[in-house]
Amino acid sequence: MENRIALIGIVIENLESTGALNRILHEYRDYIVGRMGIPYRPQQVAIISVVLDAPQPVTSSLAGKLGMLDGVNVKTIYSKQ
Repeated sequence: MENRIALIGIVIENLESTGALNRILHEYRDYIVGRMGIPYRPQQVAIISVVLDAPQPVTSSLAGKLGMLDGVNVKTIYSKQ
């Protein structure tokens, strides 16, 4: 199966979920091209973008695991190729 570039956008509203989120991201470290995290203290949320180069099922699996965390919202977009 071919890899596709994907961007996963994550908004964390329950900051207690960050430990579990980071453990999950660590499991997928071989596919992660880069990530950027922004703590937005005025709203007490964190925003993370993660770029992946992975087969689509791997990206979906990661997004699904992240989305199951309490107070974590996830959206994924894929490259066309």
